[in-house]
Amino acid sequence: MLNFELYNPTNLVFGKGQIEKLPTLVPQGAKILLAYGGGSIFKNGIYEQVINNLKGFEIVEFSGIEPNPHFETLMKAVAIIKEQKIDFILAVGGGSVIDGVKFISAAVNFEENPIDILQKRLLIKENAVPFGTVLTLPATGSEMNSGAVVTIEATQEKLAFGGSALFPKFSICDPTVIESLPKRQLQNGVVDAYTHVMEQYLTHPHEGYLQDRIAEGILQTLIEVGPKVVENPKDYALASNFMWSCTMALNGLIQKGVPSDWATHMIGHELTALYGIDHARTLAIIAPSLYKVMFETKKAKLAQYGKRIFNLEGTEDEIANEAINKTVEFFHKMGMQTKLSEYTEDYSKTADFIVNRFEERGWKGLGERQNITIDKVKSIVEMSY
Repeated sequence: MLNFELYNPTNLVFGKGQIEKLPTLVPQGAKILLAYGGGSIFKNGIYEQVINNLKGFEIVEFSGIEPNPHFETLMKAVAIIKEQKIDFILAVGGGSVIDGVKFISAAVNFEENPIDILQKRLLIKENAVPFGTVLTLPATGSEMNSGAVVTIEATQEKLAFGGSALFPKFSICDPTVIESLPKRQLQNGVVDAYTHVMEQYLTHPHEGYLQDRIAEGILQTLIEVGPKVVENPKDYALASNFMWSCTMALNGLIQKGVPSDWATHMIGHELTALYGIDHARTLAIIAPSLYKVMFETKKAKLAQYGKRIFNLEGTEDEIANEAINKTVEFFHKMGMQTKLSEYTEDYSKTADFIVNRFEERGWKGLGERQNITIDKVKSIVEMSY
């Protein structure tokens, strides 16, 4: 097992009615920036619950954080915090709102150009504005980790960043919030979480046996509850297991002491930046092709995955190949298209565009072994057409 440090200071407050604890979690006397997205929190009653539980606090609202939050929008919030001397941020939303708030938190006291946080992938270890979250959409795990992804609209770049100062102080996770979510968002959440696990699991055999078993447990749970929760989001057993699986998929636990990949995400981010395709759906497009192009280096782990998750039998090659097919079947069952041509007709130059982007950034080798070269990236994207 690889050496590791496990640090996660987020106070996760999980279950029905936990919003009532909000006034005890926000620092007393704090001036709060209440950040949210497009207004769904007004329709599902969450906005009213938040406001009712923050009586006595001074609140400044900031709305309009986009899915795949834009740097340009977030900088407006940074200006408001500086002007109004706000000292706490509350993110009410899903992964995009929480990611956006992480950038705002990092940028307020950042002395240089905040765009460097994204373009130079800086680690933010201090001087962040404290923030908490009220989760409204399970998917990304951002409620219990220190990473985030933000889009620079001007350059059509979707870039990741993070740092130990960017863990939420607390996150309120009430599974009943999913009752009013559209099916598409629930489908996205399941596939996003599933692929998060796969990025940390589907590498090569190693000595992190417990991490593998936890990862496999999350995958099996998502396969079991995913299709059902889309059809019956009011079932609390389904909703709670779905939400907890999404959090566990990316709160750092299963990544400790083991190799991880993340190439599917890095390529998928480019599809979102180019075409506006939902993040989870870009992962469903790229992942199967990546597993095929990198088959020889991932074969042993694909075979383990096939045996343990899908109970497949046969030779190592047969099981590994069928495991990819079973993954595609699951994505289809979750309402995902798995080819880029099903989303856009203008795909013929996509691989060249992404390869050029990666070369500009100096990304020469991705994946757990840094052996996903630029040529292989091109092959993966072209196979995804």
